[in-house]
Amino acid sequence: MLRLALYQPDIPQNAGTMIRMAACLGVAVDIVEPAAFDVSDRHFRRSGMDYLERAAVTRHDSFAAFETWRRGAGRRLILAETDGAASHVDFVFGPGDIVMVGRESAGVAPEVYAAADAVVHVPMRAGLRSLNVALAAAMVMGEALRQTGGYPRRDGTDDEPAPIR
Repeated sequence: MLRLALYQPDIPQNAGTMIRMAACLGVAVDIVEPAAFDVSDRHFRRSGMDYLERAAVTRHDSFAAFETWRRGAGRRLILAETDGAASHVDFVFGPGDIVMVGRESAGVAPEVYAAADAVVHVPMRAGLRSLNVALAAAMVMGEALRQTGGYPRRDGTDDEPAPIR
């Protein structure tokens, strides 16, 4: 199963939106602390609505703790950043990949780049800085799910991925 990792999220509304997306798509979420807000924050709860209870969320105290878990699980870390070497549509995702997005204000720390197995970007018009992190996460995760056949079935039986048309 694909996973989405949020590296030290800054904005509770964006984190809530990404967790809501993950709950709807059957994607597990990893939050790499410290976050800039308390997960009980009302903005975070409002943006995640009642989907927060339906999401599989794991919190990690630090990037080092996350890395220890990830390496032990044998999963690739795919970092989505504006300066990624490959376009997310040209990259080949695997079903066990973890797609990580950075902080809205500062991206990720150098040790995260060093640990990443690949760094991808969403193609954009020249001269524009970046997409909203929740939108970028949705685009990259959507492509990863398409490639791996990981979208949930509409009938609720997720033992076989739904065909993508």
